[in-house]
Amino acid sequence: MKFNVFTQMQYEARSEGTLVLNIHALRTPNQLVLSEELTIDPYLKAEELIAIQGESRLMRVELTEPCSLKITYRALVDNCYELHDFSHLPEALVSQLPATVLHYLNPSRYCQSDKLYRLAHNLFGYITNPFEQVVTLTDWIHQNVQYLSGYSNAQTSAFDTVTEQIGVCRDFAHLGIALCRALTIPARYFTGYAYHLKPADFHACFEAYLGGNWVLFDATKLVPLNGLIKIATGRDAADTAIANIFGDINFTTMEVSCELAEAENFEPFYYEAGGFKGLVYL
Repeated sequence: MKFNVFTQMQYEARSEGTLVLNIHALRTPNQLVLSEELTIDPYLKAEELIAIQGESRLMRVELTEPCSLKITYRALVDNCYELHDFSHLPEALVSQLPATVLHYLNPSRYCQSDKLYRLAHNLFGYITNPFEQVVTLTDWIHQNVQYLSGYSNAQTSAFDTVTEQIGVCRDFAHLGIALCRALTIPARYFTGYAYHLKPADFHACFEAYLGGNWVLFDATKLVPLNGLIKIATGRDAADTAIANIFGDINFTTMEVSCELAEAENFEPFYYEAGGFKGLVYL
């Protein structure tokens, strides 16, 4: 399915400095970036930095003097996915996990899985199928945590969210990741462009490593799972920030959109209660 994605971000710089942006659609073997354009007004030196494991495409912009800055990115992206049947999925043994996946079992800055071990096992430890565990904990978050735009801040962690039972998409994702890791299921943060998200914005959800695949989950249930364009993955939001600012530079405005590129029949996909079909972005 092809999508047009777009973002425009504006900054006021009072001094020289550097912006490290994370807004490019990720190139993977099956998420195809068919075309893209980045415009910086006024023109400034910029370079692309590709993460070692290919989990993000960063753009470093160097500001040499105070200015008003407008950055525009647009791309045509084809997202490819598969639906896998996880009805007979056995529990994964840590001894059999790939080395590249192991660090997604560890607590991280926003996902204190070590503090949620007892809660996770009390609520979901009785479930033997790992896919069913993740679907169930995702539904539990959706039912027990209120979504409220603008409520949390950059310090809010999964432990805060489960305590206060309120948050935004990044908080829902962090809590899902922490509960998965507490159940010895590797999980990672996913940020991207989202079709049908209202109001339009960047969106956060998470992936769990099941049966040798990274399977997508979204506890907010605000967008169809097959309507996402991946920007980056990481341990949590600290690894996948849309922008990191170095210098006296203030963010002022942002516009984001994700729309179907063609008049196709889009059939939104969500997980059904009791179902075992999981969506895997390739």
